Amino acid sequence: MKILVACEYSGIVRDAFIKRGHFAMSCDLLPTDVPGPHYQGDVFELINQIHQEWDLMIAHPPCTYLCSSGLHWNGRVAGRQEKTDEAVEFVRRLLDANIPRIALENPIGCISRLIRKPEQIIQPHQFGDDASKSTCLWLKNLPLLIPTKNIPPRIIDGKSRWANQTDSGQNRLGPSDDRWKERSKTYQGIADAMASQWG
Repeated sequence: MKILVACEYSGIVRDAFIKRGHFAMSCDLLPTDVPGPHYQGDVFELINQIHQEWDLMIAHPPCTYLCSSGLHWNGRVAGRQEKTDEAVEFVRRLLDANIPRIALENPIGCISRLIRKPEQIIQPHQFGDDASKSTCLWLKNLPLLIPTKNIPPRIIDGKSRWANQTDSGQNRLGPSDDRWKERSKTYQGIADAMASQWG
């Protein structure tokens, strides 16, 4: 298969498909973190190439202006609502791309309200990673992902906690210049499940 991994600089999903014998290319405005087939630029330049046909696209649009945790700033910071509107339009264009199979992932946010509800919500701990991060999947002509390995949580004061969380339930990654980049990476177990089940 020919797989386009949109809005990915880490190469994690791309390389999971390559390991299973597929041609996969990542695309992002940023350079790739690891060597491999990568297009640095606008993903629609690849999608709209007449001579290029993709069998599957997995898209990871930036969630900064889409996820619930940031939407409360839209009424407080000038220009943020416009950025959310642009991000939603970008998601619409990805979902409407002329590619037979599409998976778009994002945290819980306004896509569910403004476009449609996701077909599935998954967690890294369902796929062998000791982490909690609700991830929505909007799917076109793809089956739901089947969990591969459940990692049980620690129980703190009667509440479930995974390794990426503090005892109070917050994300362990403190403020930093590249926090957004670390938090946006796809967990390896989810990438491997996508490659084995959708490839």
